[in-house]
Amino acid sequence: MRNRFKRGQKVRIRPVRSQSPVRDADLEPYTGQTAEVVDFYWVSPTPGQQFYIYTVKVLVSNKKVVVHEDELEPSLE
Repeated sequence: MRNRFKRGQKVRIRPVRSQSPVRDADLEPYTGQTAEVVDFYWVSPTPGQQFYIYTVKVLVSNKKVVVHEDELEPSLE
């Protein structure tokens, strides 16, 4: 499985609604905001299972936030 987003790419933050409130609680203030991918890495909790985690910089506030890949979408800006 390859990462969906690259460093420098503009993305929009969108918390996944079906996840527990603990996971997306910290993202609520950033929902819908545009960010830039700063870095990413992958985690493989079990053999054959792999997912990506991204560090993004929110453009409005310059704050860095860590998000799961499914909490991002490409930005059209």
